[in-house]
Amino acid sequence: MTVRSSLRPARTPRRERVAEQLREEISALMLRDMKDPRVRLASISRVSVSPDLREAQVMVSALGGDDERHAVVDALRHAEGFLRGQLGARLENLRSIPHLHFELDESIAYSIHIDSVLRELDTDSQ
Repeated sequence: MTVRSSLRPARTPRRERVAEQLREEISALMLRDMKDPRVRLASISRVSVSPDLREAQVMVSALGGDDERHAVVDALRHAEGFLRGQLGARLENLRSIPHLHFELDESIAYSIHIDSVLRELDTDSQ
């Protein structure tokens, strides 16, 4: 028998559907409707929604240096009101649109770093 931690509630199918809808719609808005050029080189890698559907953590992957990647997250944070307004018009299945908390997803940058270290080790061994 597994004991679930109160800090990590079970993911329900509804929460997963809402998270996926948010990911798809925010990605589409970034490509088509946002005027800020900083968000063109970014994508939404993952969305997690709180149990009450009032908060959403949006993980953002972006290309470029540290300053450029952080600028993307800043641009999305600045555009939260616009994004929530657009999501409200698009997602009729939600009573209220969650507050969006944008965070930089470091996993891609980390994997690129590991790849470069491994390539460097490979060339050193030859």
